[in-house]
Amino acid sequence: MENKSAVLDQKLEVIDILKQALKIFTKNINFIIFTVVASLPLFFFSVYYEILLQNFLLETSEILEEPPGYFNFYWPRPFDMIEKLNKNFLHQLLQLGTLYLVPLNLLELSSVLVIVDLASEIYKENRSITVKDMIHKPIEKARLKGAFITSILVVFLSTCTLLGLIWLVTTYFFVLRNPLYNVFFVLVCGTAFVVLLTAYLTWSSLWNMSLVISILEGIYGAEAFALSAYFSRGNDQRGLVLMIVFFVWEVVLRLPCFCFGCTGTETVILVQIGLSCLGNALKWVASMVYFFDCKNRVLEKKVDEELGRA
Repeated sequence: MENKSAVLDQKLEVIDILKQALKIFTKNINFIIFTVVASLPLFFFSVYYEILLQNFLLETSEILEEPPGYFNFYWPRPFDMIEKLNKNFLHQLLQLGTLYLVPLNLLELSSVLVIVDLASEIYKENRSITVKDMIHKPIEKARLKGAFITSILVVFLSTCTLLGLIWLVTTYFFVLRNPLYNVFFVLVCGTAFVVLLTAYLTWSSLWNMSLVISILEGIYGAEAFALSAYFSRGNDQRGLVLMIVFFVWEVVLRLPCFCFGCTGTETVILVQIGLSCLGNALKWVASMVYFFDCKNRVLEKKVDEELGRA
């Protein structure tokens, strides 16, 4: 009992949160097996999605490519690029958007439900749990419904923010890119991109915590977001740094595509998606640990304030 209390009462920095998340994996082989099984549908669909995405990015890069000297003393001509767009390109764009919004996010939610629920039991009890315990541990329908509602809101907000980032990049390449003023517009668009990306990562820690709250506490929707904001107050920097760690992980996995073109072989894609799913599982376990730490800090502060008044 003392060990359980000691684990939950620790005040954790980002590195400590990551260590606790890794500890849950490394000291619980059954949890690793269950996580792999729960992530298999997401893994296979992500491989399919990645192949479509890389083909789309390759086609997009060909559209943006212009003959040497095209931009010398001229603004880019968006209509010339639009003429290169065909029905197949628009169909691919619509297909990728639909696959991302519906099946991909639903499969991720199904794996997150299992991972967060089981990881919380291991973390709170500070002990390993058996395969039998994992199989016979049901998730209440109310919590399933709440997590689904919260996930819809999270997907909506994150998609809107990502579209903002895409709009900034598109505006620069299609409208503002010009050798005479390139440095100025790179600074303007680059600064706006960094500011929005920082906001997105900060909000992501809040959104992730709200989903964790829905899974573990049964609170969903606006209430989950409000509670997440309340627990995160004063902890925003830790949440931001935590999200930056996993963002960098995803960027590193995509470096081959950025540097050598999106022409990866099946083996490269399988390894990339496998490591991405591993990072995703670790991110959600870390988000669970982060939630408990923020919650404990707020409750301790509240108790201290009440004692001070007394």
